[in-house]
Amino acid sequence: MTNTAKEKDYIDRIVTEALEILSALGVPMDGMTQRRKERMAKAFIAVTGIKYNQTWKSSRSIQDGHMLLSRQILRFMNEHLGENISDSSYDDIRRKDLLLPVTAGIVTKSALNPDASTNDGTRAYAISAEVAAQIKLYGTVQWKNSLDTFNLGHALLSKRLNRERELNKVAVTIKDGVELKFSPGGHNELQKAIIEEFLPIFGFDSEILYVGDTANKFLYLNEELLKSLNFGEIAHDKLPDVVAFSKSKNWLYLIEAVHSANPITELRKLELEKMSDKCSVQLVFVTAFPDRICFRKHVKDIAWETEVWIADTPTHLIHFNGDKFLGPYTQLTP
Repeated sequence: MTNTAKEKDYIDRIVTEALEILSALGVPMDGMTQRRKERMAKAFIAVTGIKYNQTWKSSRSIQDGHMLLSRQILRFMNEHLGENISDSSYDDIRRKDLLLPVTAGIVTKSALNPDASTNDGTRAYAISAEVAAQIKLYGTVQWKNSLDTFNLGHALLSKRLNRERELNKVAVTIKDGVELKFSPGGHNELQKAIIEEFLPIFGFDSEILYVGDTANKFLYLNEELLKSLNFGEIAHDKLPDVVAFSKSKNWLYLIEAVHSANPITELRKLELEKMSDKCSVQLVFVTAFPDRICFRKHVKDIAWETEVWIADTPTHLIHFNGDKFLGPYTQLTP
């Protein structure tokens, strides 16, 4: 399809509106590329059946007999929405473009053949009469009130996913009673161990000043105290994973959690020293590993005058500190 300037303007506007509708009806879009959102919007528009110069009032539902197979959706997108997608890409409609609208209950995936298997091309997609009635109100004064009522009766996918993410988070309580919730994953599990095991043993009653997270870089930050110690620039891409302060020792712990990469190397140590060159307390550099296997992968890169802590043997430290701790150890009596 060769589109005129007016047609292109219409397509841009209707795609933007489609994304607003999908978002309002609970389709999550965090992390999606602009192209992925555009494809989803255009597939959704095809299922509603609206064409050039039509408004959402023209949306058609399964009750109107409007049902499209995957290939028909692609052809609609090519003919009416400025796309040039190969017919062989029809399976992307199921696996990508309409996956979230279907999961959210906005698009019915087996309108023509309810008994069709997942990969059956005869299943067809459609909008239910109830959803179509809500969509037709977009752009009218009734939209907002009707949307609130509609959403009260539906478990929005975005809220369901948020609840699942919250349930899967790794909880840890820091000293002042604030509960942190890490996103799931090995790196964050290691940070949890640092807070709950390393610092109680080796932290000399430390107070947490900063904790990052793979999903939330500033999961916890005591900016006021960090600034009072003249720490320097407070930026998540420069700070180590955990920063803690022992008032009794006058030590500031700079701790990197290594699940797959980024121990405290000589270069990283120099960066941290430069960042904290005006700091009014002494610095303690610690690299934390989940186990010895991970430690062995990085041992050649560990900077001198730093500490290593391994979570699966939490009561011991490895000192990369020259002759500071040279000498006999007292034999412990069983």
